[in-house]
Amino acid sequence: MRLWSACYEQLVEVLVSCLVLVLYGFDILSSDVGEDLSGAIAENVKVKEEMPKGERETQSHHELSPPIVLVHGYFGFGSFAKGAFKGYENTSENWVLCLTSVSGALNGTTRAYIDGMRPEDGGRMKPFCLLQLCRIGVIIYYWFDISRLKKYYNFGLDHFNMSWKKMGLWGIVQCLLGNSGPFASGDWILPDLTIQGSIRLNNHLHTFPNTYYFSYATKRSWKFMGVTVHSWILGIPPLLFFRVWQMGRWLHPPHVSPPYKAYRNEDWQENDGTLNTISMTHPRFPIEHPSCLVEKDSECQPLQPGIWYYKFIEGDHIALTRAGVAFDLIYERH
Repeated sequence: MRLWSACYEQLVEVLVSCLVLVLYGFDILSSDVGEDLSGAIAENVKVKEEMPKGERETQSHHELSPPIVLVHGYFGFGSFAKGAFKGYENTSENWVLCLTSVSGALNGTTRAYIDGMRPEDGGRMKPFCLLQLCRIGVIIYYWFDISRLKKYYNFGLDHFNMSWKKMGLWGIVQCLLGNSGPFASGDWILPDLTIQGSIRLNNHLHTFPNTYYFSYATKRSWKFMGVTVHSWILGIPPLLFFRVWQMGRWLHPPHVSPPYKAYRNEDWQENDGTLNTISMTHPRFPIEHPSCLVEKDSECQPLQPGIWYYKFIEGDHIALTRAGVAFDLIYERH
């Protein structure tokens, strides 16, 4: 009876999580399509001022070229998936003057376990979980290869050649069985987003003495008299609230060895719906890097290189990483 009850609870949780994910994805897609349509309409009715062709090209080049280039890929596959950029062998850490992390997963996230990674090792997925459904959906998405959809949502997996034109029917069968494709190995983002995977990566991480480090850790939950309280009244998106609530109540299985020696569940309950707040401040595990909490900017002057200056801000992960107003303010500051 207990087994059936546990299976039923897991099924309901996966279905609800899947529904939330689909609704949120549809919300993002519809907003992007709406922006494109409104932009197209505005271009048709806008009276453009005539200017010489060379001047127009020069102006557009300067306006559209940002001083900082952010490289990002869903599921961990991005522009540098096949290797580093050309000429990286001749670089050094002194090339980087300042590094700023905004809602960065510096120490992993417990959401990886909620979505389906095994807490035993943090490297494998459960047989039935949200991540398995996402894996199947992504493979089918790329197999159909609908260019109009990929214009709005691209996971950065084109180099795996999963289109039906290239791999055929047998190819998608092999991908779904886990024998080929991007998910056939552990070299994708979810194993790295577990606490264990993050610790393995951080073994090779350095905080260099000549570089300035800043990080912004976001919250949508707060500690009040020892209880994790969620910021529903402060405008958290309804579809994100479910994940904030789940992460605020995550408990590492008692029969499984903790990811590190001093692990405590309560340390990982504050979150922004995607990442735990403790993970976003500075590299903590397996060795804690030098850090300083910033409450007032004036108290940290003059800034010193080789130290992670971190600040807590109220906000959710999606609003910042999708380059909203809050992200723009941080971007302009740095």
